Amino acid sequence: MVSEIVKDKKKFDVESFIGSLKASSFFEKGIEIFISRAPGRLDVMGGIADYSGSLMLEMPIREATKVALQKTENQTIEIISENGGESLKFSMSLNDFFENGELIDYEKAQKYFNQDAENHWAAYICGVFLVLAREKAINFNNGVKLYISSEIPLGKGVSSSAALEIAIMQAVCGAFEVEIDSREKAILCQKVENLVVGAACGVMDQMSVMFGKENQLFSLLCQPAEIQGWVKIPDEIEFWGIDSGVRHAVVGADYSSVRIGAFMGYRIICELAGFEVKATETNKLVEIDDNKWNGFLCNLTPSEFEQFYAANLPNEILGSEFLEKYQGTTDSVTTINPDKIYAIKTPTAHAIYENFRVQTFGEILQSSNPNLKLLGELMFQAHASYSACGLGESGTNRVVELVRDDNCINLFGAKITGGGSGGTVAVLAKKGSEKVVEKLVEKYASETGKSPYLFKGSSNGSDAFGVLKITL
Repeated sequence: MVSEIVKDKKKFDVESFIGSLKASSFFEKGIEIFISRAPGRLDVMGGIADYSGSLMLEMPIREATKVALQKTENQTIEIISENGGESLKFSMSLNDFFENGELIDYEKAQKYFNQDAENHWAAYICGVFLVLAREKAINFNNGVKLYISSEIPLGKGVSSSAALEIAIMQAVCGAFEVEIDSREKAILCQKVENLVVGAACGVMDQMSVMFGKENQLFSLLCQPAEIQGWVKIPDEIEFWGIDSGVRHAVVGADYSSVRIGAFMGYRIICELAGFEVKATETNKLVEIDDNKWNGFLCNLTPSEFEQFYAANLPNEILGSEFLEKYQGTTDSVTTINPDKIYAIKTPTAHAIYENFRVQTFGEILQSSNPNLKLLGELMFQAHASYSACGLGESGTNRVVELVRDDNCINLFGAKITGGGSGGTVAVLAKKGSEKVVEKLVEKYASETGKSPYLFKGSSNGSDAFGVLKITL
């Protein structure tokens, strides 16, 4: 969707962005510029269970990434990116994606962006071009100038990377007239992060920042990316995000290990269930004839798991031992390290129980008189499960403890968001609890010496904005 006019530019906070473009000398005058916008997201419930097929409940936040793209006659991707007062520059030739006249594979693309750690951030942006070329056979005959401005703080666990990928994808598709529906764009952006960046994320983040609606929770069933609709946030409650001050990164080993452990658990359960398993040529992947759970761990119920499978799962296993006995998993994104010991039972249980918690949370939220204490307890349970998986962290744990404090009246629940191991805590509160939340943040800051960012408010997703076309 490319439009000449966005009627509610103020609502989408792009007027000042357009003003900065007019004041800049970066773009050529008189040549069309394509503008896109994608917000971050607050992971209210669901988190790391997305790769196991769980239901998700996500709220788009107010902070967003804006992108301006102008096509050029050369074959260069030229980028200026601004976030938090920091300005980064990067450029590369589109010809770098070719070797002997053929598009390079994703493994070579990862090596290309990993050769200079300071410029690895550009993989999130330039990877969009490679994925579109490889997956959709798009031939880019023009280079581009890209100006990026983001209010989404980095490393806070609120999907700054997904917002960047989606905003770039929207602008590129608008400028080059690539006709792809928004759901597929989000899935392609996940490929950017999995295959070019090298982060083993699920599709929750990309779908949430694409399809989120203001003051509603986006409901997504990750099997693989099925939109269930939107849940209106009741007038009597609000959600806040409190930054722990500890940087979060999905690329981290802990997140990947938990993901691998969950897929190992699913593989073993399928063996116990008597499903036919076929190893692929790589000896790292398997195909499973799963006619009961449709290939998704989260389709097991907690009672089924506890009664028939939990007792037969090992607490942990050495990678080489697992590969020798089970050949591999169904996960094409991660690689099992033969020399590493992986937890199995806890990550597996987390995915199954989290899916049940999200379903219950959504049902209660949509009732005529939602039980806020019960909603809060579900969030506390989710946080405890993160910690059991090894994805907790002292800063986020302390924020959750402060929410539990009896003095924090009208704060009902809290949990770590996204991939864990730092980042932001989502907080459920009664409407009008700003002073209570601010007091909690002040206490946390005095204890830790950190200056937490406070996320307040919501905004529409990238699909609602579309692409705005202007000429300076």
